[in-house]
Amino acid sequence: MSPVLILGIFLLYTILLFIVTWITARKANSQSFFIGNRKSPWFVVAYGMIGASLSGVTFMSVPGWVKDTQFSYMVVVLGYLVGYYVIALVLMPLYYRLKLTSIYSYLEQRFGFWSYKTGAGFFILSRTLGASMRMFLVINVLQVFVFNAWNVPFWVTALIFIILIILYTLKGGIRTIVWTDTLQTTFMLLAVILSIFYISKAMGTPVKDLFAQIGDSSISRMFITDWHHERHFLKQFFSGMFITITMTGLDQEMMQKNLSCKNLKEAQKNMFTFSGILMLVNLLFLFLGAFLLLYSRSRGIEVSMSDDLFPTIALKYFGPMAGVIFLIGLISAAFPSADGALTSLTTVVSIDFLGLNKRTDLSEKKSTGIRYIVHLSIALLFFISIMIFSALNDRAVIDKLFTIAGYTYGPLLGLYAFGLFTRRSVKDNITPLIAILSPVICFFLSRYSVQLFNGYKFGFELILLNGSLTYLGLLMFSKKDGDRRQAPGVGQINDPIA
Repeated sequence: MSPVLILGIFLLYTILLFIVTWITARKANSQSFFIGNRKSPWFVVAYGMIGASLSGVTFMSVPGWVKDTQFSYMVVVLGYLVGYYVIALVLMPLYYRLKLTSIYSYLEQRFGFWSYKTGAGFFILSRTLGASMRMFLVINVLQVFVFNAWNVPFWVTALIFIILIILYTLKGGIRTIVWTDTLQTTFMLLAVILSIFYISKAMGTPVKDLFAQIGDSSISRMFITDWHHERHFLKQFFSGMFITITMTGLDQEMMQKNLSCKNLKEAQKNMFTFSGILMLVNLLFLFLGAFLLLYSRSRGIEVSMSDDLFPTIALKYFGPMAGVIFLIGLISAAFPSADGALTSLTTVVSIDFLGLNKRTDLSEKKSTGIRYIVHLSIALLFFISIMIFSALNDRAVIDKLFTIAGYTYGPLLGLYAFGLFTRRSVKDNITPLIAILSPVICFFLSRYSVQLFNGYKFGFELILLNGSLTYLGLLMFSKKDGDRRQAPGVGQINDPIA
């Protein structure tokens, strides 16, 4: 495909997004930006969240990952399903009962000021790193296949991408994103399905025969039973469960969309529907990866990095139409995670650190102006992070993403678990220290686990260890008393809050 054609597709797609933005952002205010005025249809949110959850990382890294890990990632996805049910039945009732705009406000009610700021701060760190990594993946494809041909520097490509996201999220926020995510999910799923058919056509083998071939080969191996292996199936399952609870249930970006639904019942219907569809879609991505692997082996195609497998085959070995489909799918997968991250981080900084929802002295116009400044500042932070990742690209991005999540979301898991499952109060000013020490200890335990634990290697279950250390640290500096500031824990969801 020519760079001009690729660029034209990107621009046409972006224009379509701006049309949706213009329609949805009219008469938008701060409540529209933060929670969509709580008028988002649950089925639209559920469908759109597919694209937001998968992102460009899933679109490229999961198919490429099949070569090294076969179908073992599907065990993680099964854990996701359980995690989503925990979110729907435990966390969502709490968030709706407390009428939260930022979910980290719960920590202030339950523990106090420093715990609250610690939770919000770790989300900012986690989402900034994760979103930047996802954006880097897509920007790098555009750079390699389009802008390198015109000698455009990488930083210019990154800047263009971020400016586009700023422009269509600046005013409408969540109200816009709910609908743009729906559009983008549709294009992404179509791209995956059509790519499978293109591979089948190129190999001259019916799709059903390729499925049978994959099922009979080692590619489809799902369960690894060696306990020392970092992808042992039990580690994978429980890691997936807790990754979901933290990266969705304790994540402002994902919960902000759920909190934009009309009520708790609709938000739960959204979560149940979304989780079932997501499991099937992830399986589809793994089969796509297997198809790509079969094709690459039959043609003797070698790539230096697993993330390059899909774009290399789609853009260099198939016809122009297949390349168009791939690009539309990639862009559709990339934008939802980027726009949602920018909006949720703006919300957390505006609500949790600047307290815009409590500032009665500010007019709507002045409050909006401050929000715009926050929005642009976070976009700048994304740009800086992307440039750093461009110099560190050495492993499959999804592997990096879950590794980072293990360190940065672990303290959030420990904080919320302690708040929900105990009625103890903590020494609030000690919480930041505990939350920092836990991932530091995890880093050293993971680095030397082979020597310390008789050959054992930590995988994604590192998030459980991190959360447990945070929980134990809070327990050590806590006391059992009648602190009436506490928000309801599990089993007391319907109790009045004094």
